[in-house]
Amino acid sequence: AIMSVLGSSASFTVSAALVKAVAADFPTAALVLFRSAVCAPVLLPLLLLRGDGRGRGGLGALRVRRVWPHVIRTLFGFGAMWTSFYGLGALPLATNTALGFVMPLLVTLLSIPLLGERVGWRRLCAVLAGLAGVLVMVRPWAGGGGLPLEPTLWVLGGVLCWALAMITIRQMGASGESNATIVLWFSLGGTLLAGIATIPVWIAPSGWELLALVGVGVVSATAQLLMTEAYRTGESSLVAPFEYTAILYTTVMGMAIWGEYPDGRTCAGIAIIVAAGLYVWRREVLVSARAGNV
Repeated sequence: AIMSVLGSSASFTVSAALVKAVAADFPTAALVLFRSAVCAPVLLPLLLLRGDGRGRGGLGALRVRRVWPHVIRTLFGFGAMWTSFYGLGALPLATNTALGFVMPLLVTLLSIPLLGERVGWRRLCAVLAGLAGVLVMVRPWAGGGGLPLEPTLWVLGGVLCWALAMITIRQMGASGESNATIVLWFSLGGTLLAGIATIPVWIAPSGWELLALVGVGVVSATAQLLMTEAYRTGESSLVAPFEYTAILYTTVMGMAIWGEYPDGRTCAGIAIIVAAGLYVWRREVLVSARAGNV
């Protein structure tokens, strides 16, 4: 399970690097289209063969309990993917990855009004500390000395969309919708939305760009399969912390390929976000364990 999550983090890093390599010369909509259109054919046969967990295999896994939650989840997920790909072209690789790890903190915060969950003061303080880490990275008071404000805000908006997508998935899971059905419909819906958005901005890719774009889809599918395997075979409390190795991978790759050397304040902000995320994860594990013993 640990090796799977490490491999998944490495695969996501390679996918992000491929996106960054072509993002400057290729429309974001087309990047999302290739990612979805290539990833879907890799994942869909496996999910259809495996079934929906309720004894329905094949096309029966496409049957949904309610349509609108899938529409909402697809829209939020599509927005998150779009802004993440845009950020990869505008921000350092490690910075974009670190901002993505704000998502679990936002899920914790949003679970209070949207899911009615009780969150103790310790986790709330950790969430606020993580958001303070974002400010340390962005440094809006530093003028040109911090991160570019516009792409950073776009990425953070996408992280919020990602958090809302996770909240929607939790609600769908609680209502009995299967993971396979959720993944299937997001793959199909994301491909449709990206295809429509690509029509007015389509640019024919060169040979190496096409290779990179197909690679994004294939590597992303591999990463998702490895992540699924990690959580299928291991306890989430064991494998979840290893997802943060993605920051190490992206930092090394950003320095080696693009010469992106994070300064001290950026490193401090990343460290605060990671520490806050790990603390929130630890508290959730403890709270779940206590609830299970009651």
